[in-house]
Amino acid sequence: MGVFEVIEKRRSIRKYRSQPLDQMNINRILEAARLAPSAANCQPWHFIVVTDPETRQKMKNVYDRDWFVSAPLILIGCADPEDGWVRRDGENYSEIDVAIAMQNMVLVATELGLGTCWVADFDEAAIHQILQIPEAKKIVAIITVGYPDTIKGVVTDRKSLNEIVHFEKW
Repeated sequence: MGVFEVIEKRRSIRKYRSQPLDQMNINRILEAARLAPSAANCQPWHFIVVTDPETRQKMKNVYDRDWFVSAPLILIGCADPEDGWVRRDGENYSEIDVAIAMQNMVLVATELGLGTCWVADFDEAAIHQILQIPEAKKIVAIITVGYPDTIKGVVTDRKSLNEIVHFEKW
């Protein structure tokens, strides 16, 4: 499957089968993150892998949805601002770099026939506490991963290119 086909096929999945993931697939997803580009190649990222059923249940305090904790794999992307490249105006790129790496994870998971859902609505303090993440690390996003129980059809609610693309000037 080509990259563009993977992008077209990707959906936000909120219903997973209970089937555990093969460690080889998990490693492939993590390797996709490791190979992601980052500003000045700083690689300011850390990823927490949650597969343990007990830990996943605790994650309900992070985002209170049954589908969320039913995913066999929960990935938490953390930025380390200390390691991030900083633009001249002071903008730290660590969170952007983590988001790029996590998108690589989503695309590879899709290619492997897995479903994912990007979660941004979470209790950051609860994640820090449950997973013992150092306070200096910024949690950027969470991705659930698993075998989809159902797959939605074609995505139709995207803006047209005319609405989002500007040539030469706005």
